[in-house]
Amino acid sequence: MTSKGRVTIREVAERAGVSMATVSRVLSGNHPVPASTRARVLRAARDLDYVANAHARALVGGGRKMVAVVLRQVTSPFYAQVAEGVEAEAAARGWLCLVGTTGGDPGRELEFVQLMREEGAGLVILVGGVVEDDAYRERVAHYAQALASSGARLVLCGRPAPDPDIPALVVEFDNEAGARAITGHLLSAGHRRIVFLGGLPGHTALDARVAGYRAALAEHGLGPEAAHVVDCGLGRAAGHRAMTELLKAGGDLGPGDTATPDADTLDTATPGTATPDAGPARFTAVFAGDDMVAAGALRAIADAGLRVPQDISVVGYNDIPLAEDFNPPLTTVRTPAEELGRAAVRIALRDPEHAASAHHLLGTHIVVRDSVQPPPPGA
Repeated sequence: MTSKGRVTIREVAERAGVSMATVSRVLSGNHPVPASTRARVLRAARDLDYVANAHARALVGGGRKMVAVVLRQVTSPFYAQVAEGVEAEAAARGWLCLVGTTGGDPGRELEFVQLMREEGAGLVILVGGVVEDDAYRERVAHYAQALASSGARLVLCGRPAPDPDIPALVVEFDNEAGARAITGHLLSAGHRRIVFLGGLPGHTALDARVAGYRAALAEHGLGPEAAHVVDCGLGRAAGHRAMTELLKAGGDLGPGDTATPDADTLDTATPGTATPDAGPARFTAVFAGDDMVAAGALRAIADAGLRVPQDISVVGYNDIPLAEDFNPPLTTVRTPAEELGRAAVRIALRDPEHAASAHHLLGTHIVVRDSVQPPPPGA
Protein backbone atom coordinates (compact mmCIF):
# COMPACT_ATOMS: atom_id res chain seq x y z
CA MET A 1 0.00 0.00 0.00
CA THR A 2 1.50 3.30 -1.07
CA SER A 3 -0.57 5.56 1.18
CA LYS A 4 -2.79 5.45 4.22
CA GLY A 5 -6.57 5.34 3.85
CA ARG A 6 -8.41 4.86 0.54
CA VAL A 7 -6.20 4.18 -2.47
CA THR A 8 -6.72 6.71 -5.28
CA ILE A 9 -7.02 6.20 -9.01
CA ARG A 10 -3.78 8.20 -9.39
CA GLU A 11 -1.89 5.56 -7.37
CA VAL A 12 -3.30 2.78 -9.55
CA ALA A 13 -2.22 4.69 -12.67
CA GLU A 14 1.29 5.19 -11.30
CA ARG A 15 1.61 1.52 -10.38
CA ALA A 16 0.39 0.40 -13.82
CA GLY A 17 2.41 3.02 -15.71
CA VAL A 18 -0.63 4.46 -17.52
CA SER A 19 -2.73 7.61 -17.36
CA MET A 20 -5.63 8.09 -14.97
CA ALA A 21 -7.95 8.22 -17.98
CA THR A 22 -6.79 4.75 -19.03
CA VAL A 23 -7.42 3.40 -15.53
CA SER A 24 -10.91 4.92 -15.63
CA ARG A 25 -11.63 3.30 -18.99
CA VAL A 26 -10.48 -0.12 -17.76
CA LEU A 27 -12.45 0.02 -14.54
CA SER A 28 -15.63 1.34 -16.18
CA GLY A 29 -15.46 -1.22 -18.97
CA ASN A 30 -17.11 1.27 -21.34
CA HIS A 31 -14.16 1.79 -23.72
CA PRO A 32 -11.92 -0.60 -25.65
CA VAL A 33 -8.48 -1.04 -24.08
CA PRO A 34 -5.64 -3.36 -25.23
CA ALA A 35 -5.70 -6.65 -23.35
CA SER A 36 -2.16 -6.22 -22.01
CA THR A 37 -2.95 -2.74 -20.68
CA ARG A 38 -6.17 -3.95 -19.13
CA ALA A 39 -4.36 -6.80 -17.37
CA ARG A 40 -1.69 -4.40 -16.06
CA VAL A 41 -4.29 -1.99 -14.66
CA LEU A 42 -6.35 -4.74 -13.02
CA ARG A 43 -3.22 -6.25 -11.46
CA ALA A 44 -2.24 -2.85 -10.02
CA ALA A 45 -5.75 -2.29 -8.65
CA ARG A 46 -5.72 -5.73 -7.06
CA ASP A 47 -2.24 -5.28 -5.56
CA LEU A 48 -3.24 -1.93 -4.06
CA ASP A 49 -6.68 -3.22 -2.92
CA TYR A 50 -8.26 -0.33 -4.84
CA VAL A 51 -12.00 0.22 -4.35
CA ALA A 52 -13.79 2.58 -6.73
CA ASN A 53 -15.75 5.22 -4.87
CA ALA A 54 -19.24 4.95 -6.34
CA HIS A 55 -20.45 8.01 -4.41
CA ALA A 56 -17.64 10.16 -5.82
CA ARG A 57 -18.81 9.21 -9.30
CA ALA A 58 -22.41 10.14 -8.54
CA LEU A 59 -23.90 13.61 -8.54
CA VAL A 60 -23.61 15.51 -5.29
CA GLY A 61 -26.53 14.42 -3.15
CA GLY A 62 -27.21 11.45 -5.41
CA GLY A 63 -27.13 7.80 -4.47
CA ARG A 64 -28.78 6.05 -1.54
CA LYS A 65 -27.61 4.46 1.67
CA MET A 66 -27.40 0.71 1.11
CA VAL A 67 -27.42 -2.40 3.26
CA ALA A 68 -26.56 -5.72 1.62
CA VAL A 69 -27.73 -9.04 3.03
CA VAL A 70 -25.88 -12.14 1.82
CA LEU A 71 -27.69 -15.50 2.12
CA ARG A 72 -26.91 -19.07 1.21
CA GLN A 73 -30.29 -19.36 -0.53
CA VAL A 74 -33.65 -17.60 -0.63
CA THR A 75 -35.73 -20.78 -0.85
CA SER A 76 -35.09 -21.54 2.82
CA PRO A 77 -37.93 -20.14 4.97
CA PHE A 78 -35.46 -19.16 7.71
CA TYR A 79 -33.19 -17.18 5.38
CA ALA A 80 -36.20 -15.55 3.73
CA GLN A 81 -37.54 -14.38 7.09
CA VAL A 82 -34.18 -12.90 8.09
CA ALA A 83 -33.97 -11.08 4.74
CA GLU A 84 -37.48 -9.71 5.25
CA GLY A 85 -36.44 -8.35 8.64
CA VAL A 86 -33.36 -6.67 7.16
CA GLU A 87 -35.39 -5.12 4.33
CA ALA A 88 -38.16 -3.90 6.63
CA GLU A 89 -35.77 -2.21 9.07
CA ALA A 90 -33.66 -0.74 6.26
CA ALA A 91 -36.74 0.66 4.51
CA ALA A 92 -37.99 2.20 7.74
CA ARG A 93 -34.70 4.10 8.01
CA GLY A 94 -34.58 5.17 4.37
CA TRP A 95 -31.90 2.66 3.36
CA LEU A 96 -31.97 0.53 0.23
CA CYS A 97 -31.65 -3.24 0.79
CA LEU A 98 -29.88 -5.51 -1.69
CA VAL A 99 -30.07 -9.31 -1.41
CA GLY A 100 -27.43 -11.68 -2.73
CA THR A 101 -27.21 -15.48 -2.63
CA THR A 102 -24.08 -17.61 -2.64
CA GLY A 103 -25.28 -21.21 -2.78
CA GLY A 104 -22.60 -21.83 -0.16
CA ASP A 105 -19.80 -20.86 -2.58
CA PRO A 106 -17.08 -18.81 -0.80
CA GLY A 107 -15.99 -17.37 -4.15
CA ARG A 108 -19.43 -15.91 -4.83
CA GLU A 109 -19.56 -14.55 -1.30
CA LEU A 110 -16.21 -12.81 -1.79
CA GLU A 111 -17.35 -11.30 -5.10
CA PHE A 112 -20.54 -9.97 -3.54
CA VAL A 113 -18.72 -8.40 -0.58
CA GLN A 114 -16.21 -6.78 -2.95
CA LEU A 115 -19.05 -5.46 -5.14
CA MET A 116 -20.72 -3.92 -2.12
CA ARG A 117 -17.45 -2.21 -1.17
CA GLU A 118 -17.26 -0.73 -4.66
CA GLU A 119 -20.89 0.40 -4.57
CA GLY A 120 -20.47 2.05 -1.19
CA ALA A 121 -22.82 -0.11 0.89
CA GLY A 122 -22.78 1.00 4.54
CA LEU A 123 -23.62 -2.44 5.96
CA VAL A 124 -22.91 -5.94 4.67
CA ILE A 125 -24.79 -8.66 6.58
CA LEU A 126 -23.73 -12.32 6.29
CA VAL A 127 -26.54 -14.63 7.43
CA GLY A 128 -26.61 -18.17 8.79
CA GLY A 129 -24.38 -20.77 10.38
CA VAL A 130 -21.23 -21.96 8.62
CA VAL A 131 -18.54 -24.59 8.93
CA GLU A 132 -15.93 -22.64 10.86
CA ASP A 133 -12.56 -23.71 9.46
CA ASP A 134 -9.30 -21.80 8.97
CA ALA A 135 -10.32 -20.66 5.48
CA TYR A 136 -13.56 -19.20 6.84
CA ARG A 137 -11.78 -17.41 9.69
CA GLU A 138 -9.28 -15.86 7.29
CA ARG A 139 -12.02 -14.87 4.84
CA VAL A 140 -14.21 -13.15 7.43
CA ALA A 141 -11.27 -11.30 8.96
CA HIS A 142 -10.45 -10.00 5.47
CA TYR A 143 -14.07 -8.94 4.90
CA ALA A 144 -14.26 -7.08 8.19
CA GLN A 145 -10.97 -5.22 7.74
CA ALA A 146 -11.62 -4.38 4.09
CA LEU A 147 -15.12 -3.06 4.76
CA ALA A 148 -13.91 -1.05 7.74
CA SER A 149 -11.16 0.53 5.64
CA SER A 150 -13.79 1.79 3.18
CA GLY A 151 -16.08 3.13 5.91
CA ALA A 152 -18.52 0.19 5.88
CA ARG A 153 -19.40 -2.35 8.55
CA LEU A 154 -19.64 -6.15 8.56
CA VAL A 155 -22.52 -7.75 10.46
CA LEU A 156 -22.54 -11.50 11.23
CA CYS A 157 -26.15 -12.54 11.62
CA GLY A 158 -26.86 -15.94 13.17
CA ARG A 159 -23.20 -16.89 13.50
CA PRO A 160 -20.43 -15.95 15.96
CA ALA A 161 -17.34 -13.99 14.99
CA PRO A 162 -14.32 -16.28 14.49
CA ASP A 163 -12.19 -13.71 16.32
CA PRO A 164 -13.59 -11.20 18.85
CA ASP A 165 -11.00 -8.64 17.77
CA ILE A 166 -12.21 -8.26 14.18
CA PRO A 167 -14.39 -5.17 13.55
CA ALA A 168 -17.69 -7.01 13.09
CA LEU A 169 -21.05 -6.74 14.81
CA VAL A 170 -22.53 -10.11 15.84
CA VAL A 171 -26.29 -10.64 16.23
CA GLU A 172 -27.39 -14.22 16.86
CA PHE A 173 -29.84 -16.28 18.91
CA ASP A 174 -29.11 -18.80 21.64
CA ASN A 175 -29.00 -22.08 19.72
CA GLU A 176 -27.74 -24.08 22.66
CA ALA A 177 -30.45 -22.90 25.06
CA GLY A 178 -33.19 -23.64 22.54
CA ALA A 179 -31.87 -27.15 21.93
CA ARG A 180 -31.55 -27.80 25.65
CA ALA A 181 -35.17 -26.71 26.18
CA ILE A 182 -36.68 -28.80 23.37
CA THR A 183 -34.68 -31.89 24.42
CA GLY A 184 -35.88 -31.31 27.98
CA HIS A 185 -39.45 -31.25 26.65
CA LEU A 186 -38.96 -34.72 25.15
CA LEU A 187 -37.34 -36.01 28.33
CA SER A 188 -40.19 -34.63 30.44
CA ALA A 189 -42.61 -36.57 28.22
CA GLY A 190 -40.76 -39.76 29.23
CA HIS A 191 -38.42 -40.25 26.28
CA ARG A 192 -34.94 -41.57 27.01
CA ARG A 193 -33.84 -42.79 23.58
CA ILE A 194 -33.70 -39.61 21.52
CA VAL A 195 -31.76 -39.28 18.27
CA PHE A 196 -30.46 -35.94 17.00
CA LEU A 197 -30.99 -35.92 13.23
CA GLY A 198 -29.05 -33.27 11.33
CA GLY A 199 -25.57 -32.87 12.74
CA LEU A 200 -22.77 -31.35 10.66
CA PRO A 201 -19.43 -31.24 12.55
CA GLY A 202 -17.90 -27.77 12.56
CA HIS A 203 -21.16 -26.02 11.61
CA THR A 204 -21.59 -23.21 14.14
CA ALA A 205 -25.39 -23.40 14.54
CA LEU A 206 -25.69 -27.18 14.51
CA ASP A 207 -22.77 -27.72 16.88
CA ALA A 208 -24.51 -25.42 19.39
CA ARG A 209 -27.77 -27.38 19.01
CA VAL A 210 -25.96 -30.68 19.53
CA ALA A 211 -24.29 -29.20 22.63
CA GLY A 212 -27.69 -28.20 24.03
CA TYR A 213 -29.08 -31.67 23.28
CA ARG A 214 -26.19 -33.33 25.10
CA ALA A 215 -26.47 -30.92 28.03
CA ALA A 216 -30.16 -31.71 28.50
CA LEU A 217 -29.48 -35.45 28.52
CA ALA A 218 -26.80 -34.95 31.17
CA GLU A 219 -29.10 -32.75 33.26
CA HIS A 220 -31.60 -35.63 33.34
CA GLY A 221 -28.98 -38.07 34.59
CA LEU A 222 -28.21 -39.77 31.26
CA GLY A 223 -24.61 -40.58 30.41
CA PRO A 224 -22.75 -39.58 27.22
CA GLU A 225 -23.66 -42.93 25.65
CA ALA A 226 -27.32 -41.81 25.58
CA ALA A 227 -26.54 -39.18 22.93
CA HIS A 228 -26.93 -40.34 19.33
CA VAL A 229 -26.16 -37.80 16.60
CA VAL A 230 -26.73 -38.54 12.91
CA ASP A 231 -24.49 -36.28 10.81
CA CYS A 232 -26.70 -35.78 7.78
CA GLY A 233 -26.71 -31.98 7.54
CA LEU A 234 -29.77 -29.82 6.86
CA GLY A 235 -32.66 -29.92 4.40
CA ARG A 236 -35.74 -32.04 3.80
CA ALA A 237 -33.97 -34.52 1.52
CA ALA A 238 -31.20 -35.08 4.07
CA GLY A 239 -33.74 -35.68 6.83
CA HIS A 240 -35.78 -38.09 4.70
CA ARG A 241 -32.72 -40.05 3.60
CA ALA A 242 -31.22 -40.34 7.09
CA MET A 243 -34.53 -41.23 8.72
CA THR A 244 -35.22 -43.87 6.09
CA GLU A 245 -31.83 -45.49 6.74
CA LEU A 246 -32.40 -45.50 10.49
CA LEU A 247 -35.76 -47.20 10.10
CA LYS A 248 -34.40 -49.75 7.64
CA ALA A 249 -31.74 -50.60 10.22
CA GLY A 250 -34.49 -51.24 12.73
CA GLY A 251 -33.83 -47.98 14.53
CA ASP A 252 -30.33 -49.04 15.52
CA LEU A 253 -28.71 -46.15 17.37
CA GLY A 254 -25.14 -46.93 16.46
CA PRO A 255 -22.66 -44.40 15.00
CA GLY A 256 -24.42 -41.72 12.98
CA ASP A 257 -24.63 -42.20 9.23
CA THR A 258 -23.76 -39.34 6.91
CA ALA A 259 -26.09 -38.10 4.20
CA THR A 260 -25.52 -35.29 1.74
CA PRO A 261 -27.22 -32.08 2.93
CA ASP A 262 -29.98 -30.78 0.67
CA ALA A 263 -32.51 -27.98 0.74
CA ASP A 264 -35.60 -29.44 -0.96
CA THR A 265 -39.02 -28.19 0.02
CA LEU A 266 -41.73 -30.36 1.55
CA ASP A 267 -43.42 -32.52 -1.07
CA THR A 268 -46.98 -33.74 -0.92
CA ALA A 269 -46.77 -37.29 -2.27
CA THR A 270 -49.05 -39.88 -0.68
CA PRO A 271 -47.23 -41.91 2.03
CA GLY A 272 -46.41 -45.47 1.03
CA THR A 273 -46.57 -48.66 3.02
CA ALA A 274 -43.99 -49.90 5.47
CA THR A 275 -40.69 -51.03 4.02
CA PRO A 276 -40.26 -54.79 4.55
CA ASP A 277 -37.10 -54.46 6.64
CA ALA A 278 -38.27 -51.54 8.82
CA GLY A 279 -38.60 -53.00 12.27
CA PRO A 280 -39.86 -51.18 15.37
CA ALA A 281 -37.60 -48.24 16.13
CA ARG A 282 -35.26 -48.63 19.08
CA PHE A 283 -35.46 -44.87 19.57
CA THR A 284 -38.71 -43.23 20.61
CA ALA A 285 -38.10 -39.59 19.65
CA VAL A 286 -36.29 -37.54 17.01
CA PHE A 287 -34.86 -34.07 17.50
CA ALA A 288 -34.43 -32.69 13.97
CA GLY A 289 -31.70 -30.10 13.40
CA ASP A 290 -34.23 -27.81 11.72
CA ASP A 291 -37.85 -27.94 10.60
CA MET A 292 -37.00 -29.01 7.04
CA VAL A 293 -35.06 -32.00 8.39
CA ALA A 294 -38.16 -32.72 10.49
CA ALA A 295 -40.32 -32.55 7.34
CA GLY A 296 -38.17 -35.21 5.71
CA ALA A 297 -38.23 -37.35 8.85
CA LEU A 298 -42.02 -37.12 9.07
CA ARG A 299 -42.36 -38.34 5.50
CA ALA A 300 -39.93 -41.22 6.03
CA ILE A 301 -41.78 -42.31 9.17
CA ALA A 302 -45.11 -42.23 7.32
CA ASP A 303 -43.60 -44.15 4.39
CA ALA A 304 -42.51 -46.84 6.87
CA GLY A 305 -46.09 -47.26 8.07
CA LEU A 306 -45.39 -45.66 11.44
CA ARG A 307 -47.22 -42.78 13.10
CA VAL A 308 -46.18 -39.53 14.75
CA PRO A 309 -46.44 -39.17 17.69
CA GLN A 310 -48.01 -42.54 18.53
CA ASP A 311 -44.93 -44.54 17.48
CA ILE A 312 -42.22 -41.87 17.31
CA SER A 313 -42.25 -38.28 18.58
CA VAL A 314 -40.58 -35.61 16.43
CA VAL A 315 -39.48 -32.05 17.20
CA GLY A 316 -37.79 -29.46 15.01
CA TYR A 317 -36.01 -26.12 15.17
CA ASN A 318 -36.78 -22.61 13.76
CA ASP A 319 -40.61 -22.73 13.62
CA ILE A 320 -40.88 -21.92 9.92
CA PRO A 321 -44.38 -20.83 8.78
CA LEU A 322 -45.16 -24.31 7.41
CA ALA A 323 -44.38 -26.08 10.69
CA GLU A 324 -47.93 -25.74 12.00
CA ASP A 325 -49.24 -27.25 8.74
CA PHE A 326 -47.13 -30.41 8.91
CA ASN A 327 -48.92 -33.67 9.64
CA PRO A 328 -49.04 -33.58 12.60
CA PRO A 329 -48.34 -29.92 13.43
CA LEU A 330 -44.73 -29.77 14.61
CA THR A 331 -43.50 -29.01 18.10
CA THR A 332 -40.39 -26.90 17.56
CA VAL A 333 -38.13 -24.11 18.77
CA ARG A 334 -39.15 -20.66 17.59
CA THR A 335 -36.15 -18.61 16.56
CA PRO A 336 -36.61 -14.86 16.07
CA ALA A 337 -35.67 -14.96 12.37
CA GLU A 338 -37.29 -11.70 11.27
CA GLU A 339 -36.21 -9.92 14.45
CA LEU A 340 -32.68 -11.19 13.83
CA GLY A 341 -32.61 -9.29 10.54
CA ARG A 342 -34.21 -6.20 12.04
CA ALA A 343 -31.80 -6.18 14.97
CA ALA A 344 -28.78 -6.51 12.68
CA VAL A 345 -29.71 -3.23 10.97
CA ARG A 346 -31.09 -1.45 14.02
CA ILE A 347 -28.11 -2.12 16.30
CA ALA A 348 -25.51 -1.34 13.64
CA LEU A 349 -27.10 2.01 12.81
CA ARG A 350 -28.06 2.96 16.36
CA ASP A 351 -24.53 3.04 17.76
CA PRO A 352 -22.05 3.04 14.88
CA GLU A 353 -19.09 3.95 17.07
CA HIS A 354 -19.44 1.06 19.50
CA ALA A 355 -21.59 -1.56 17.77
CA ALA A 356 -18.90 -2.75 15.38
CA SER A 357 -17.34 -5.21 17.81
CA ALA A 358 -20.40 -5.86 19.97
CA HIS A 359 -22.16 -9.20 20.47
CA HIS A 360 -25.94 -9.40 20.84
CA LEU A 361 -27.78 -12.61 21.76
CA LEU A 362 -31.54 -13.05 21.18
CA GLY A 363 -33.66 -15.64 22.98
CA THR A 364 -35.72 -18.58 21.72
CA HIS A 365 -38.77 -20.47 23.04
CA ILE A 366 -40.61 -23.73 22.48
CA VAL A 367 -43.87 -23.90 20.50
CA VAL A 368 -45.81 -26.98 21.61
CA ARG A 369 -48.05 -28.62 19.01
CA ASP A 370 -49.07 -32.22 18.32
CA SER A 371 -45.91 -34.12 17.38
CA VAL A 372 -44.90 -35.25 20.89
CA GLN A 373 -46.49 -37.67 23.33
CA PRO A 374 -45.09 -40.19 25.85
CA PRO A 375 -43.32 -43.25 24.42
CA PRO A 376 -45.56 -46.15 23.42
CA PRO A 377 -46.08 -48.80 26.11
CA GLY A 378 -43.17 -51.21 26.34
CA ALA A 379 -40.85 -49.01 24.28
